[in-house]
Amino acid sequence: MSDDAKQIFVQESEELLEQMEDALLAMEEAPDDEEHINSVFRAMHTIKGAAGIFGLDFIVSFTHPVETEMDKVRSGKRTVDSALVALLLECKDYTGQLVQLVADDQEDQIPGELTDAGQDILARITGQPAASDAEQSIPATSGSSLFVEVDSDTLIEPEPQEQMPDDNWLISLDYKQDALRNGLDPLSFIRYLERLGTLVNVFTFAHLPQAPEMDPESCYLSFRIALFSHASKNEIEDVFEFARDDCEISILPPHSKQTRYLALLDDLPEENVQRLGEMLVQIGAVTHQELKAALNEQDAHIDQAMTEPGAEVKPLGQILVDRNVISRPVVDKALKKQEKSRENTTKENQSIRVDANRLGQLINLVGELVISNAAVRLMVDKYDMQDAQEVVAGVENLVEEIRDQALQLRMVQIGDTFSRFRRVVRDVSKEMGKEIELVVTGGDAELDKTVVEKINDPLTHLVRNSLDHGIEPPEVRVANGKPAKGTLRLNALHDSGHIVIQIADDGGGLDLDKIRAKAEANGLVKPDQVLTKRELSRLIFEPGLSTKEKATNLSGRGVGMDVVRRNIDALRGTIEVDTELGKGTLITIHLPLTLAIIEGFMVGVAQERYVIPLSMVEECVEMDRGSWNTDEQRHYVNLRGTMMPYLRLRDFFDVPDEQAGGGRESLVVVRFGRTRAGLVVDDLFGELQTVIKPMGKVFQGLKGISGATVLGSGDIALILDVQELIGLATEQQQSAGTRTQRTDRVH
Repeated sequence: MSDDAKQIFVQESEELLEQMEDALLAMEEAPDDEEHINSVFRAMHTIKGAAGIFGLDFIVSFTHPVETEMDKVRSGKRTVDSALVALLLECKDYTGQLVQLVADDQEDQIPGELTDAGQDILARITGQPAASDAEQSIPATSGSSLFVEVDSDTLIEPEPQEQMPDDNWLISLDYKQDALRNGLDPLSFIRYLERLGTLVNVFTFAHLPQAPEMDPESCYLSFRIALFSHASKNEIEDVFEFARDDCEISILPPHSKQTRYLALLDDLPEENVQRLGEMLVQIGAVTHQELKAALNEQDAHIDQAMTEPGAEVKPLGQILVDRNVISRPVVDKALKKQEKSRENTTKENQSIRVDANRLGQLINLVGELVISNAAVRLMVDKYDMQDAQEVVAGVENLVEEIRDQALQLRMVQIGDTFSRFRRVVRDVSKEMGKEIELVVTGGDAELDKTVVEKINDPLTHLVRNSLDHGIEPPEVRVANGKPAKGTLRLNALHDSGHIVIQIADDGGGLDLDKIRAKAEANGLVKPDQVLTKRELSRLIFEPGLSTKEKATNLSGRGVGMDVVRRNIDALRGTIEVDTELGKGTLITIHLPLTLAIIEGFMVGVAQERYVIPLSMVEECVEMDRGSWNTDEQRHYVNLRGTMMPYLRLRDFFDVPDEQAGGGRESLVVVRFGRTRAGLVVDDLFGELQTVIKPMGKVFQGLKGISGATVLGSGDIALILDVQELIGLATEQQQSAGTRTQRTDRVH
């Protein structure tokens, strides 16, 4: 098995297992939905088939019995309930472990405990004792004893041999008048049918004309025959091979056969889904002769429509149904399969797999292209090359489009991440005896794949915390006048170049008094320290702080929330908590859409250059100290009647006096989420494409800085961390206000 083939097998198996988990969770809510049942069956069936091709017998031996049980579900022999869904979820997880062995090149070193676990799962789902090692092995390829050949392309499992009441082939024979003249004996064909099965009923009809018109040498007989047989449709049709020109023949399969045809259509590989007639022939529902006759009838209708405008041209499926060749449900199923195959083919043609590392290299090269383009623009402006202005402007537009398209390649919908939490909510609900409904909205919001990968763990911890800490047990909720079933909501939306993720529950909320008491006990807060509700809520992100009286395997040890905040800070994001005791908690996360290239707005303080993400800039106004109402002690400014905290970048970054500007200053109003603040700068340089370069480890602790970028001149400009600067400006204003209040009380 080559490395490329192994990688494809692992990737496709993981995708199928994800689809299987989604289908199982949906199947628990809608147990009669055939689409979900078929999706689970197809996942096991496809993985088993692929594993058999590559000789991975240990995967085949596990997935084959699971596939058999799902086939029982499809045929109605086994009902869907919570216990079965739980077992199938275990099967999905176990299959994932087997696939991981292949990914880790350990398929020849299967741990004994893993094998025992698999046999235990199979024993529980099949209701049979665990098989021995010798019995556990199922050959990767099935021999002729399990399958019979219908045609050169299709293998169909034989039907059970027990007779089913009223489960018979229905054969219609309408002989033409010249049948007897041509030497046919109608009864001989009926007698021959007895060799293929049991003649349950034979009804004979004689369409006799009036005596003067009757010809004694003509045949006026028709037969309707009910035949119980395990023969295929082709074998039954072959009985009448010599009567085709002198008899109208239709063969309608029994109910069990039609059910089997529906199942075969589900299992039909996508590459074999072609024209309707070819599909029906391939599964054995229609013979070549029946298809040929139906096509001839359709051609006749087409010819008639060409000479008689308005004449009806029946679809092939309708013709087959009208001729009693096949039932309507089978035709409808085949048409749906055909339509779905076309949709999947269209999607496949629109997308290809791309290695993530190659995509990352492309993004890096686009970043270098942006920097080089800025250098070209700088040179053209410096030497006043008017002839090159138009060309450079065109190149800039192309570079901008290439940048946007390259970044879009790495954008993925966050809904895929959200959907994984359905399993988490289900498992935790069962474990803790709670009734919890997960509501997901905004799953189509997109952000960078690297951000999605890094936010998955923090989101998982927050969801588990809401399930454990937030939502109460059913009896407590009912006693408090709430519905017994709690609700956890996941929502995502775009806001000013950021994505906002919200985790909301309708549980008991946070007890801020308990949080304060715990924080004082841990020495995080002084007893006389005044804290706002927002500051109290943020204490839950301090290390070692938990108000849970009894720790569980989910939460309560005070470990994790501080890690959540650090991980989000590392992504240049913020996390806020809004809570109301007895009503619930809302956690809001703001994250940048991408970590690679952004639109920036460059400002200057003396000779230093700083870049602010353009999406966070609301407006820029020139500061006039004579007419502006500013409070230098409390650090707020009155902008058109609105009080706003501000931060003077010269003071914050401690720019030396010898680099001081000429006294003219501007106020850049920035916004992040629901908060606004002003940044006072010396110069405004305008917009530019900003390639974000990470800071070295030595500089990672700098406050107010999220990264750096290289300018076209080769100089370095620091990228401002707006959310942190807004927080610092707000804290500076509040602390200054507190000091002023204390001074007033002293005086």
